[in-house]
Amino acid sequence: MEVALPHLVVSSGFLPTGSLLESLIHISNEVASMESLPVIQVRNISTMIRRIKLLSSLFEEIHEMNTPLPPSSILCLTELFSVIRRVKGLIQGCKDGSSLWSLVETEIISSQFHVVVKEMGRALDILPLSLLNITADIREQVELLHKQAKRADLFVDPRELQRREELLQVMAINKNVKNKALVDFRKVKEILSSIGLRRSLDYDDEISKLETEAMMQAGTGGLIVVSNINNLISLVLYSKSMIFSEHEKTNEAIMKQSACLGMNNDQSSSSQSTIINIPDEFRCPISLDLMRDPVIVASGHTYDRNAIGQWINTGHNTCPKSGMKLIHMALIPNYALKSLVHQWCHENNIQLTESTSSSSSDLGRSNSIRKSCENAVDHISATKTAKDAVKMTAEFLVGKLATGSPEIQRQAAYELRLLAKTGMDNRRIIAEAGAIPFLVTLLCSHDPRIQENAVTALLNLSIFDNNKTLIMAAGAIDNILDVLQSGKTMEARENAAAGIFSLSMIADGKVTIGAHPRAMPALVALLREGTSAGKRDAATALFNLVVHRANKGSAVVAGAVPLLIDLLMDDKAGITDDALGVLALLLGCPEGLEQIRKSRILVTLLIDLLRFGSPKGKENSITLLLGLCKDGGGEVARRLLLNPRSIPSLQSLVADGSLKARRKADALLRLLNRCCSQSHSTAG
Repeated sequence: MEVALPHLVVSSGFLPTGSLLESLIHISNEVASMESLPVIQVRNISTMIRRIKLLSSLFEEIHEMNTPLPPSSILCLTELFSVIRRVKGLIQGCKDGSSLWSLVETEIISSQFHVVVKEMGRALDILPLSLLNITADIREQVELLHKQAKRADLFVDPRELQRREELLQVMAINKNVKNKALVDFRKVKEILSSIGLRRSLDYDDEISKLETEAMMQAGTGGLIVVSNINNLISLVLYSKSMIFSEHEKTNEAIMKQSACLGMNNDQSSSSQSTIINIPDEFRCPISLDLMRDPVIVASGHTYDRNAIGQWINTGHNTCPKSGMKLIHMALIPNYALKSLVHQWCHENNIQLTESTSSSSSDLGRSNSIRKSCENAVDHISATKTAKDAVKMTAEFLVGKLATGSPEIQRQAAYELRLLAKTGMDNRRIIAEAGAIPFLVTLLCSHDPRIQENAVTALLNLSIFDNNKTLIMAAGAIDNILDVLQSGKTMEARENAAAGIFSLSMIADGKVTIGAHPRAMPALVALLREGTSAGKRDAATALFNLVVHRANKGSAVVAGAVPLLIDLLMDDKAGITDDALGVLALLLGCPEGLEQIRKSRILVTLLIDLLRFGSPKGKENSITLLLGLCKDGGGEVARRLLLNPRSIPSLQSLVADGSLKARRKADALLRLLNRCCSQSHSTAG
């Protein structure tokens, strides 16, 4: 926390300086007590901390004397406060930032430390030690510090320079696709290990920090710098896949998956949060709750995905914490923090439940797929060098799919699943590497995790439109329907339904899938048996399919209509709008209209939804009521007239509804008016 510098007024007399000295002591102690110092700039940081500890002793002694000081002393202390605050920022930047980027920028960072040392010397120039009532020991130490600061030379660690030269050589080789085979990964591992990157999770953390640095640099227009950072990202990404053994990566993947697949509900998770003291760094700045799915926004701040998503969806385009305008709305997963949260939850026996279900997190899910197709931002593949690294990684993983043991195939499918989550280029490159046919084959695996990873990888790949055709050409429909019907895990079944939704976005997909005899029954079964997320996936997939007229009858025969009506009353399912949308489409075929008219409760439900539903729900409700009243729907019209809530609800919709809802509500009121007039005429 930054310490605010108190306002000072300097005059020719002696001034009380209690608040200034307290601020100096506080910020000096903050710097002196910093832990987990970085492995870069070790000497400059340790020397600077030693100097500030010495100054802290001076500040404490002056504060204890509690006597006024001459104006020159106050000016000196004010300058020292500014210097120490800059030192704190420099050390914090080295500590929290990318170690690799700090290594590349080692001369610049060293010069920044040199500048603040010189500023410290100039501040001490105006400190009248002879006028201060301090002990001889402190006076001698400050005089020595002053002399050292005045004659201090720029220090750049020769070992860091050597490491940087070795790193730049590797980057130059990595940048050239043809020379990638010449990269000495033992040397790369040695370089990365020397700056603290020893585990696979360290590599993930470093990639996250580099991505954050790239965003910050992009915001200031440093295109060449961003290109260099992306080259580093590609090197770390490629090196990770080459350096670590399959066994190590498999174990880490299992740990991540087990953390992601916790099945506790949100209520129990919240109750645990109230019992366990959550560290502040794990709390979302918006919700103040545990960040289950931390993401980084364009300002570099981290939030829980649900909380920041709601913030953005309500029309905000600024960072809630800094107020800074966001240059883009992409949400980048903070894998480093996510890993720490998982570790903390494991240590405290908390089963982590993601803020969005793990099955839905892989592509933003169901209704957001269309937005993802148009707006996905490729953070890993921002430059050609990064694309080359993705290509090499994809080819390496596809080779493991083709020839590896089940354990290796499980891990390779999982890593392809993750790689396909981010960016259209990644999805194209993975498909070009030949992954799709192997993933389709793995859908028949008896290993639950292999099947789940394969179907989710195909789901993520299908977001890229060209891949939809490739997936169907590989004969995937039969296998995906097998998983949808009888997958080894519920997540696999749900992701299979989401895959059907994605593939049915193209016209050929609607026709091919809709004509398959098992498609509609399998989706209706998931609509009945699935979790809330699974029911939504099934409903949205049904919606996409029945847009094609020839598929409507199949959905009705499969039993979709009574189940969708039942789901209108299921608050826990939370798919009222989705169910209404499908029912409104099924109204367009004779079989659907007949099934819908058989329901004795639907009209009452629709009247209530006219009053309390969402804008989209109201539109679909009025569509259904209007359709039911037309073409011999006199019985429905009479039931509407007998219900005291129907006419006021329709009048309210005419006044305040959307354009489509107003038009249909007006048409239904006219129809009811004619029906009422005919009844009076008949009675007369």
